[in-house]
This record gives sequence, structure tokens and C-alpha cells, in this order.
Amino acid sequence: MPVTTPAAPAAAPLSPSGTVMPQDSGALLRQDPEIGGILLAEAGRQASTLQLIAAENFTSPAVLAALGSPLANKYAEGYPGARHHGGCEQADAAERVAVRRAMALFGAEHANVQPHSGSSAVLAAYAALLRPGDTVLAMGLPYGGHLTHGAPGNFSGRWFEFAGYGVDPDSGLIDYAQVRALARARRPKAIVCGSISYPRHPDYEQFRAIADEVGAYLIADAAHPMGLIAGGAAPSPVPYADVVCATTHKVLRGPRGGMILCGVELAERIDRAVFPFTQGGAQMHTIAAKAVAFGEAASPSYAVYAHRVVAHARVLAAALESEGFEITTGGTDTHIVVADPAPLGVDGRAARERLMAAGMVLDTCALPYGDARGIRLGTAAVTTQGMDEDDMLRIAGLFGAVVRAEGDTGRLRAEVRELAERNPPYPG
Repeated sequence: MPVTTPAAPAAAPLSPSGTVMPQDSGALLRQDPEIGGILLAEAGRQASTLQLIAAENFTSPAVLAALGSPLANKYAEGYPGARHHGGCEQADAAERVAVRRAMALFGAEHANVQPHSGSSAVLAAYAALLRPGDTVLAMGLPYGGHLTHGAPGNFSGRWFEFAGYGVDPDSGLIDYAQVRALARARRPKAIVCGSISYPRHPDYEQFRAIADEVGAYLIADAAHPMGLIAGGAAPSPVPYADVVCATTHKVLRGPRGGMILCGVELAERIDRAVFPFTQGGAQMHTIAAKAVAFGEAASPSYAVYAHRVVAHARVLAAALESEGFEITTGGTDTHIVVADPAPLGVDGRAARERLMAAGMVLDTCALPYGDARGIRLGTAAVTTQGMDEDDMLRIAGLFGAVVRAEGDTGRLRAEVRELAERNPPYPG
């Protein structure tokens, strides 16, 4: 069954407001001018360039304030009501709020908000469900699979036997017939659906059916679409997957970290896999910041934001195609656009360097054919800044001019700076 995306709600404010550093930056500069200067320089870089890395976004000042809160001082190994240290009353309260909000936001029976990153969440999911040597089916790295989906240098590739599924060479879409055939042939203990550069929605219902057919667990690695899911702009894997792993940054606009969602039947196994098996003390300031982000993502204005992120990505993809780029899968359903600059006479790495020099920050990624690399960009951060569809068209025009090396580089860099500074990430 094809997946659908809910219609966008009515318009509402999008951008967080406030200052770049809610803490006393003057005190930091006086006490440690070396680090203080680095932080202010980074704030200046973010405000004067376009942040188009698909995995990045701007948090709200409230999230930043929680990250710099007194909970940064608290050691809190264990879980609420069962800590290994005293004085955890407020830490327990913060974690309970984060868990409650995550469960409500995503409709999950259980949430673990302690993973330090998305990779930590995936590690814990594997630890809970698998044993070394088990076979796992996941998207192959050349097609957009993550390091935790079987990369040889990663724990996943060293501890488990991975079989990689790919995409149709013509459409660039997941080949579910191939997924089913591989599952039948390899009989994996788990199937992972998720990618770092697949711009379409996975068909979670089909993945569930394939997993049930071969008796496998279904793990959804939803690190990229989780923020869209929170805003109702992408289908949710929660009703289909045994375990959902995600990050709390990216489109979700929270602190850098991870989380795991699952049903009650796996809750204890997941919790024990996070602590004490793969992690020690929880980062309570980060957990408090996650709670803030979950609360923000439950608001009507966030739903508008999530849908607008997708609308902007679609406009950007179409405009880049008009500029001569080849767009993987012919477009996007998410915040991600994957483009091949080869028709313009350069490869992904050369295009990235030219764009970086002009102040447009993005990544390269594998393309689902041959050994070429393309460019991967996302619209989450620029949408947080309040940019609109006309700005997406302007960004695409700048992309084309820069990659084709048309015009004066200094003038193009000045145009990028003007666009960024006209839409500051933290107004005021």
C-alpha cells in the first residue's frame, strides 16, 4: 500500500526567536577568551552562510537554555525512581516529562530518551534483539544506508552479518520485491528500514509484512524523518515497527541526541540495553532539552513548520532540476534532496567545494548507481529561519551559477550572505 502524507494545517509562525546565546557570553569571553571567541565565530558563521546539511537545524533558545542548565552537573545513572546516585529528584522529574511527551507525540507505548545519539539508539536496539553473528537486512550503504547498517568499520559490520537491499536502477525507489527475495533467502533476525539519503517515505506496511513472513524483528531507523512525523508531515513507523530509533535533532529541532520507541513487551529489554549495557550516566541536561523540544513539536505552529519543510524541499528539487542537476527519484517527499551535478560537468565533491566557498554548506552522498557521488541537502534549517518558496528558487539559482562557475565568486558569496543575514536564525 502506498504511503500518504497528511495535508498541511493552516499557517502559523515558524521560527524560534531570541538571542544566539542565552547565557552570559561576556562572562565566557572574559574567563576563556579562546573558547569564547570560537563560539562567537561559530555563531557568526551560522548567521552568514546557508545551512543546507540535511541533518542540521537551529534549536530554540529554550532548548539551548536547558542544555546550559544546572542539570548538566547531575550524575544520574539508572532510571527515574531507580538511580545509583542521590539527589536525583529533579532529574527524575525531567526524564519523566521527556518520556511522557515523547510517548504522546509519537503515539508510542514506551520511550527511552537516554541514548546519547542516533547511533547509540541503534546499538541499543541491536543489543536488545540480536546476538553477535545474527543476520540483519538493511539498506546497502551505496544506496543510502547508515554506518550502523553494516559498515565494515562500524560495530554493526563487525558484529553482525548484514545483507544489503537496494533500489530500482531506473526509478531510484526501494525495490520491495528484492527486499522480500533477500529476506526469504537470508532469513534475517531483524530487518532495518531507514536511510540517510533516501528522499521518499519507506512503505512501513510492506516492510512489516516481509518481516512477519520470515519471522524477523522490524527496526525503523527514523533519524531523518522523525521531525516530519512529529508534525504530521510523514507517515509514522510506530504502528508497524517493533522498535523505532531516532535522533532528537535534525528536523525535530531538539538537542543532539537519540531516543527509542517500542511496545510494552520490549520495554524492559530496550531499557536494559541502553543502561547498563551500552551506556552509563544519562546526560540530564540533554534529556531536559529533549523534553522542551518534544513540547515545542506538539504545537500547531510546529506542524505548519514540518509541512513547509517538505514543500520547500519539493520546490528546491524542481528548481535544481531546471538548473541542470539530475534529481534522485525525480523529487522528494521529505526534507532531503539528492542531486547529481554530473550534467553540469562536475562531480559531487567538486560541487560541494564550490558551494562551500560561496557560503552554502551541504554534504556529498553516494548515488544509487555506479561509484559517483552526488550532493545531499535539506530544507529544515532554512525553513526554521523563515525562508519561503521564493528563497528556495533563489538558492537553486545560486547553486546553478556557483557549480557552473558563472559570474564573480565574490558577488555570489555576497548574495548568499545577504540572503542568510536577511533571515537570521535567532532574530534580535
